[in-house]
Amino acid sequence: MKRKSDGFARGSDPRGGVLSASAAEALGARVFGYVTGDPGRLLRFMESAGLTPDALRQAADGPDLIAGLLDHVVADEELLVACASALEVPPERITQAWRRLGPPDPGEFGA
Repeated sequence: MKRKSDGFARGSDPRGGVLSASAAEALGARVFGYVTGDPGRLLRFMESAGLTPDALRQAADGPDLIAGLLDHVVADEELLVACASALEVPPERITQAWRRLGPPDPGEFGA
């Protein structure tokens, strides 16, 4: 089974740089704007995450919402490519934000 970090350092940029946490959060906010800007995209995300409108409002202030949203976008290649195109960023950049903001891989926990 391939883990999300196979072959990549967590949050690394293929050009050799590292996507900072603040840059990942800023990109995550832009992805959030893209997904919530269309009722159909928003509904698909809410259904996949099991969120009600009230739960979405409550989660809006927490970092887990952006991480979950990025997980949703990265899991759907068509959505990922469309989002990247709309935001004028390479899809890999969104994937880097997902790696940076998502939970650590099991191998990254202490010994």
